Amino acid sequence: GDSSCNLDRHEEMEELAAKFLGVESAMAFGMGFATNSMNIPALTGKGCLILSDELNHASLVLGARLSGSTIRVFKHNNMQSLEKMLRDAIVHGQPRTHRPWKKILILVEGIYSMEGSIVRLPEVIALKKRYRAYLYLDEAHSIGALGPGGRGVVDYFGLDPRDVDVMMGTFTKSFGAAGGYIGGRRELTEYLRSHSHSAVYAASMSPPVVEQIIASMKCIMGEDGTTLGRDRVQQLAENTLYFRRRLTEMGFIIYGNNDSPVVPMMLYMPAKIGAFGREMLKRNIGVVVVGFPATPIIESRARFCISAAHTKDMLDTALSVISEVGDLLQIKYSRHKRLIYDQIQD
Repeated sequence: GDSSCNLDRHEEMEELAAKFLGVESAMAFGMGFATNSMNIPALTGKGCLILSDELNHASLVLGARLSGSTIRVFKHNNMQSLEKMLRDAIVHGQPRTHRPWKKILILVEGIYSMEGSIVRLPEVIALKKRYRAYLYLDEAHSIGALGPGGRGVVDYFGLDPRDVDVMMGTFTKSFGAAGGYIGGRRELTEYLRSHSHSAVYAASMSPPVVEQIIASMKCIMGEDGTTLGRDRVQQLAENTLYFRRRLTEMGFIIYGNNDSPVVPMMLYMPAKIGAFGREMLKRNIGVVVVGFPATPIIESRARFCISAAHTKDMLDTALSVISEVGDLLQIKYSRHKRLIYDQIQD
């Protein structure tokens, strides 16, 4: 990188990240998207097979395509689908020649940002071991958010981080900084340092960004001498459960796992996307609305991302506005929970 005077702080950040993730070694990159799209091609190539979840983020899809590997897509979080593809890959090998695949790499995310679902990691790891594949886990939305220590989905399930070959994540969401990282065995990071486009051709991170990452990671780990980090992770978990429960009680249809701080709320009709965004904005609440092509055309949705900084009052204010707009636009599609909620109101 160009800021060689700052290398010691960079190294400190990477060592801290490795310690936080529970892996031997970690490496940081200036951009989250490029962490995926430029590193997957360094890990697999021709004669390799990538098995990718159908809802994987564009950066993973691009990385897989750029690698020149064969790509097969399995149904979202569906372990039967994944196992069938693994078995076929082992039995049949490569097309035409039937030589065994050089490598099989499974690509998954920790939390899927459009669905709010959490990867079925224990099962993925069991399959990976059984079929001797490699696992690449993208924790953009789960790092710093899931698990008792905020260490992501491995922490959430209480698994061994060493069972994930490549742990990837970003510093943009929970750490309030920029860039991404890859963690794993020392051989992995040393290989990437010399072979990856994002390492060889990109400028290194700016010093203030590095400082922000070090400070926020120490906070989450409790190394700043306070329980602030742990309290926030706990607060986030409580906020998430509360917000999801209240939306369901009001009669909205929401997707994803109960513990996921990414909460998609279904609007369905494309025409309601703009209306929902505008009506919420009129009432001083900005929401992210998602439609085609990020989701199927009839599966338009609003996406709420819960934060530890949200107080109960803020959540209640947002919920009452969401409820009001929900009635106005008739998007309380759920049938079963409404009655209970209305009785409480009466």
